Amino acid sequence: MRTFELFSVPHITVLLMFVAISVFLIYGRRLLKPYQLIIKWKLFGILVLSEVSWHIWLVATGQWEVGDLPLQLCSVSTFIAIYLFLKPNRKIFYLLFFIGFLPPILSMVTPEMFYQFPHYRFLKYFLHHAAIAWSVLYFIVYEGYRVPRKAVWTGFVMVNLLALPIFFLNILLDTNFFYLANPTESKTILSFFGSSYMYYINLEIAALVVFYITYLPMGMLMKREREKGEVQSDGFT
Repeated sequence: MRTFELFSVPHITVLLMFVAISVFLIYGRRLLKPYQLIIKWKLFGILVLSEVSWHIWLVATGQWEVGDLPLQLCSVSTFIAIYLFLKPNRKIFYLLFFIGFLPPILSMVTPEMFYQFPHYRFLKYFLHHAAIAWSVLYFIVYEGYRVPRKAVWTGFVMVNLLALPIFFLNILLDTNFFYLANPTESKTILSFFGSSYMYYINLEIAALVVFYITYLPMGMLMKREREKGEVQSDGFT
């Protein structure tokens, strides 16, 4: 079943399903509010099951190797989201906001995928990445988490601090965590980042651009909430 094709019917279908569910989570929040705990623990369960089942599958099929340690960006996002579901922390959410929303979406648009639907790898990959992004939406829409503008640079610094030991670990173990050693094997956005030092420069630039793009809707939301609060305090509503 290693016949995955970029933007094939199954690929486009799961992308449309992701968008549809995301829109429903946002605009159907009043309808879904009574089921908030169910949504929370379903997302929690999907994240845990995705990470655990992935390693079980690798071991069962004799494919597990050191490069499969849960040190990729999606795994880090998964662990942060799981922690926040168990122990809310608004400052830790800043990091999840920047690495757990747009990056998983971009990964779904240009996935490092070889297996076609309905293979386990296909289902796990898209459900896992979607659940990470939905978790970010959950904390924003249902828990009221907000991110200040200064967190763009805070998050950028935190990602680089995470990446530094990962870089040396890649050299030590001959791995490619965070895709710091080289781009993905399949054709993705990272394939256009060049090689050698230009690859790292482009990675840093792309990360900063992604962070700012990710923040734009949050900035607009907070501005609208401030304006609404000012109108209410002036007695116009």
